[in-house]
Amino acid sequence: MRIGLLTESGYPYVGGEARLWCDRLVRGLGRHEFDVYALSRSARQEALGWVDLPPQVRRVRSAALWGEASGRPVLWGRRRAGRRFAECFTELAAGLTGTPDEGAAGTSDELADRFGSGLYGLAELARDTGGLAGALRSEDAVRALESACRAPGAHRAARAARVPDLLTVAADLERTLRPLSLDWYDDDTLGAVDLCHATAGGAAALPGLLARHFAGVPLLVTEYGVRLRAHYLAGTGAAAGAGAAEEPAPSAPARALLASFHGRLAAETYREATVITPGNAHARRWQERCGADRAKLRTVYPGLEAERFAEVGEREEPGEPHTLLWVGRVEPAKDLISLLHAFAEVRKEEPRARLRIVGALADGDRAAAYLAHCRALAAQLFPDEAEDAYAVGANPVSFEEIGGPEAPDLADAYAGGGVVVLSSVVEGFPISLIEAMLCGRATVSTDVGAVVEVIGGTGLVVPPRNPRALAQACVQLLRDPERRARLGAAARARALELFTVEQNIAAFHGIYLEIVSHCPVRRETVNEAGEPVPFAHPAEASVPGRWAVGGRLAGAVPLGRPAPLGPAATTAPSWAARYGLRGQLGEVAS
Repeated sequence: MRIGLLTESGYPYVGGEARLWCDRLVRGLGRHEFDVYALSRSARQEALGWVDLPPQVRRVRSAALWGEASGRPVLWGRRRAGRRFAECFTELAAGLTGTPDEGAAGTSDELADRFGSGLYGLAELARDTGGLAGALRSEDAVRALESACRAPGAHRAARAARVPDLLTVAADLERTLRPLSLDWYDDDTLGAVDLCHATAGGAAALPGLLARHFAGVPLLVTEYGVRLRAHYLAGTGAAAGAGAAEEPAPSAPARALLASFHGRLAAETYREATVITPGNAHARRWQERCGADRAKLRTVYPGLEAERFAEVGEREEPGEPHTLLWVGRVEPAKDLISLLHAFAEVRKEEPRARLRIVGALADGDRAAAYLAHCRALAAQLFPDEAEDAYAVGANPVSFEEIGGPEAPDLADAYAGGGVVVLSSVVEGFPISLIEAMLCGRATVSTDVGAVVEVIGGTGLVVPPRNPRALAQACVQLLRDPERRARLGAAARARALELFTVEQNIAAFHGIYLEIVSHCPVRRETVNEAGEPVPFAHPAEASVPGRWAVGGRLAGAVPLGRPAPLGPAATTAPSWAARYGLRGQLGEVAS
C-alpha cells in the first residue's frame, strides 16, 4: 500500500511537532510505502534539517508556510482568470462572514457549501493557471473580503472589520491556502497514492482534500491536538511557528473572521474525510461539535515507547518518598503559580517535602518571563533553609532541565519522584502523565483536557486553579506509601495496555486496510490510442513483493501500483496452460 503522509510543522523535520509519533508509525509499518508531504512553519525548522528516514519512505516533498509569497500574482493581466478568481474568492468569503438564519432551515449548510465551492474553485483555478502566488493577498482579494463583510446577513463582528483587520485576515488566508498552488496533485504525486493520511487538521489536511477532489484518494485525518482548539486558545489565526517572533494579537473582528475561516476549513475536512482518528475523547467531542460524523470517528491513543521506562517501572523502590515531581514545558497554561502556592500548603503539613520542577522552556519571550516569575515566587515563598548554623542553606523547590546532573534522562527524573503532579489549566493529551504511569508513579492531576480519560481511576484528580485541593491530595499520597504503591502499579498496568507504540501501530494498520478495501482508488489506464486497457490493475497489484508471471518471477510490483504492461504482463501464468487459456489471457493482456 502506498501512503501519502501529510504533515505541518512536523515529520520529517528534526524540530517538528509529533515527529516521534510519525517516525514510529512509518518504521512500524515497514510493509507499506510512504510519500511524505511536509509543510514547514519557519526558516529555523528547515535549517535544522530532517531526521534519518527509513527505506520505506520513497520520497519527501516540502513547501513553506512562512515568509512572504514571492512573485506577482499569476493571474495578473488575465481577465478571464481574474474573473474566476473574484467569483471563487467571493464565494469563500461569503461562507466566512455569513450568519446562519435560525428561522431558515439549511442556511448553515448553504454557507458551508459556498465555502467549499469557493475553496475547490480556487484549487481548480490554481491548477489551470499554475498557482495563485500573490493573488490571495491582492487588492482584489481584500475588496472581495470587504464586500462580504458589508453584505446583508454578515455577522456583527464581520461588519465591524476595518481595512487593517481585513489585511490581517487576508495574510492568514494566504499562508494557510498556499497548498492550493502546489504541484502535488497529479498522477505522479498524491494522485498516485492509495491513501492520504493527514497527521493534523488545518493546512496539513488541505493537500488531502485536494487529492480527494482531483483524484478520489481517500483521506484519513488524525488529530491528537485539535488545531481549531489551538486557534481559539491562542486568540489568533495560524499559530506562529517554532522559533518565530511573537506577534501582537489581532483585533476582535479579525479574530472572529479567522475563527470562522478555520472552523469552516475544519468542518470541510471532517465532511470529506473517510475516517477521523482523534487521540482521546476530549478531542473527539471537539470534532463532533465542529460537524464530524460520529460514524467516522475512531479513537486511537498515541503510543509511547514502554521500554524507555521499563527499568524504572519495574523497580521495587518507589522513588524519593517526600518528593513531588512536575515534568513538562514551562508556560502559563501549566499554572506553576498554583503549584507553588499548593506546595506552600504541603510544607505546612509535611516539612520534609521537596518539589522538583523538571522541564524545557516553551518558545517565545512570554514563556521566559513566566519562568523568571516562577523562580522569583519560589524564592519568596521558600527562603533557603539550613539544618543548623554551620550548614549551607537550600531551597526545597528546584528548577531543572533534562540532561542536568540530577536528571540526565527523562526516566531518571521520574525515578527521583515519589508523586508526580500535573497542575495545568489547559491540557490536551497529557503525555507526561502517561510517562509517569509507565514508570509506576502515583499521580495528582487537575481535571482538564483528557486527564480523567488517561488516568482512569489510577490517580487523584482535583479541580484546576485550586491550590488547596491540590495540596490536600499531595499530602494524602505523601503520607500513605502503600496507597502510592497500589496506584502506581495500577497506573503502569493501564499504560501498558492502552498507551504503547505497538497498540498505536496495530490500530493504524487495521484502519489503513479497512479504508483501502472499502474505498479503493479507481484509476483508468489507457493505451497509446487513448482506449481503456482491461485488467491493467490486477489483484496482484495490491500484494507486496514479487509475484509469478508466466512460470518465472516478474519484477517487483510496487504496492498499490498497476502491474507493468509489457512482455512480462502479456505472458499468461503457468496455471493457465492446464485449462487451455494461455493464448486467450495473452491476447487480453496485450
